[in-house]
Amino acid sequence: MLVRDGATGPEVFLQRRVGAMAFAAGMTVFPGGGVDPSDGTADIEWAGPEPAWWAAKFGTTEPRAKALVAAAVRETFEECGVLLAGPTADTVVSDTTGYHDARTRLERREVSLAAFLAEEKLVLRADLLRPWANWITPVIEPRRYDTRFFVAVLPQGQLADGATTEAAEVQWRTAADELDRWRAGTDVLLPPTWSQLDAIAEFASTAEILAIDRVIEPIMPVLTGDNGRQVLEFPENQRYFAGMPDTSRLRGSARP
Repeated sequence: MLVRDGATGPEVFLQRRVGAMAFAAGMTVFPGGGVDPSDGTADIEWAGPEPAWWAAKFGTTEPRAKALVAAAVRETFEECGVLLAGPTADTVVSDTTGYHDARTRLERREVSLAAFLAEEKLVLRADLLRPWANWITPVIEPRRYDTRFFVAVLPQGQLADGATTEAAEVQWRTAADELDRWRAGTDVLLPPTWSQLDAIAEFASTAEILAIDRVIEPIMPVLTGDNGRQVLEFPENQRYFAGMPDTSRLRGSARP
């Protein structure tokens, strides 16, 4: 979740996925993607909390935690051109246009994140990220994901773009505005996306968001029966279903 301060509060960078995607086609989502095999294996110049700290936060192993952080940095760069890295441990690049070719090579898996950072003499800024949530796709789904959510503030001078084949359109919006669009039926939000936006809507600034020490417990929605209907159970699920523009139609099909 990439955020920035706006005139009426924190804004979140959102993508509407193209209709041809195998998962969440047409949905409004945050930038993201999968862990690449090379993300956690190579030596990376690293600033900020070490993998052991991230492992404790996300309840996983140190190698896996390192891969998750590296994947978050790589996917953010690939999908919206924002690079959470800098020449030194306390700086961050202010203009990423010079890394256009490297971005393309990363997307095509022609180069690893570690190799790219080494070539450009850049340090991964893990301290610019915060752990936020962990959602796991229900067992009923044919495609399953164990997704860790991070939050980061857009570095000064950098611009987020829509130069990715996975996004039909991109937009900065406050969480409140996006939730209004969801309630109106303009955008479709899966439960995990809705849940993070609902949480972010409570904050008045990006500084407040970064200051929160989140306790992260895995959430895996479960399909249960309720008065003859099937209901997806997860924290605040009743608020989610109540806010939908057509609850009766979507109640059984909403899924993370």
